[in-house]
Amino acid sequence: MSVLQVEHSRNGKALANARATAESTACFVYVLGSIGADGYRTYVGWTNDLERRLARHNAGIGARSTRGRAWFLLYAERHESREEAMSREWHLKRNRSFRKRLTHPDC
Repeated sequence: MSVLQVEHSRNGKALANARATAESTACFVYVLGSIGADGYRTYVGWTNDLERRLARHNAGIGARSTRGRAWFLLYAERHESREEAMSREWHLKRNRSFRKRLTHPDC
């Protein structure tokens, strides 16, 4: 049996193609890194499917601020509820010192 899961979006609406099994209700907070002509950047978000979300970011259909760059996963945390994940995302977005310590091995 499948249920709709909400994936990270600014308006909080469920995405029609974001389907998962009822057993996989855990959410993840993640930090992505990218190296480009304008330097090193990080991005913090949350999702219920890390691999799919990273693929969307790299395909240019993720968050607007991540488009046009190649992203790699630096860090992830698992949370039992969407609310916990969203709260942790909010804190990580404001913790720049933590994000600066996360670097790709090639940096």
